[in-house]
Amino acid sequence: MSAPSAVPDRAPLRMALIMSAAASMLIGLNAGLTRLAVPAPVDSVELGTRHGPIMVFGFMGSLIALERAQALRNPLAYLAPALMSLGALALAIGPSPRLGHILLIDGTLAFTVVVFLLWRRAPVTLVAVQVLAAVLAALAAAFLFNHEVPAVIGLLTAFLVITITAERAELAQLSMGPSATRVPVVVAAGMSLGAVGSLADSEIGARILGATLLLTCGWLLRDDISRRFIRLDGQRRFLGAALLMGTLWLAVAGCVWLARGTGDAAYDTGIHAVFLGFGMSMIMAHAPIIFPTVLSRPLPYRPVMWAPLGMLHVGMVARVVGDLLHLTPLHQTGGIMTVLSMLLFGATAAYSAARG
Repeated sequence: MSAPSAVPDRAPLRMALIMSAAASMLIGLNAGLTRLAVPAPVDSVELGTRHGPIMVFGFMGSLIALERAQALRNPLAYLAPALMSLGALALAIGPSPRLGHILLIDGTLAFTVVVFLLWRRAPVTLVAVQVLAAVLAALAAAFLFNHEVPAVIGLLTAFLVITITAERAELAQLSMGPSATRVPVVVAAGMSLGAVGSLADSEIGARILGATLLLTCGWLLRDDISRRFIRLDGQRRFLGAALLMGTLWLAVAGCVWLARGTGDAAYDTGIHAVFLGFGMSMIMAHAPIIFPTVLSRPLPYRPVMWAPLGMLHVGMVARVVGDLLHLTPLHQTGGIMTVLSMLLFGATAAYSAARG
């Protein structure tokens, strides 16, 4: 009898994809500094206009797609995060931005197929709403081919919020009870309506998104584990604090968009409350839980992880206050702090993984 074939070790591939996501993050942070009108390693106004797609697709989207590809356990599934990362890099340094947009469309379509196959394998509600989120991401990538970022911010917001809240419900389904499957459907419906509606009327779409974000915040505060875990210690307190602060930023974005639509200050406050205050906080919260399955090595919690988390939220407060009060130096200081917090998070995660 022949010996059974060895299971291929895809850890090097996953590490390469994580490094490409990290490269997108670094480029996106540089672009963010140029948008803040502060010194940046590469001072490029054109790069600054691509800050949003690079961060959402190249960094956050590729990490989400990588985790889903790992769950599917099919080597072709890794095309989704690879194409997203390549698309973001092509937007930044490629010969033509159109190439970057095409790669992003291909990557989001591949991601949609991956999540759909996960739903076929486990046809449950929480995976179905993630399929919807992936479709919205693909729609955003397609619209970006001929539209500017503000036109698709609703689609990008819906993609991120639906995906993360569905994954939160998966992780905390026992403690959430029946709301873990019911509320994500309502959230997905409201976010989708607001996102698609914003393509026709940005003000109406923003207000629908704002109302849905407030609903999402209320649900997570009531049923998620954040309020219980923050009373404990160690990793559970860190997780609870990151979840709680991220959820509260959804309320900030919801209030601003519901009250003020998408005016200049409301636009900047809303998108950074969602993508930085909420999205990045959730990434920091789940890094010690999810990254080990992707890295195939432990990434244990360490107290030093509080430093980037605290810096992120202090910087967000300064940025939002500076936005709303038109205090440019405070707005810039807050933005710089959030950039430093993400760099520090990358360093602490690498340190924790290296120490094992």
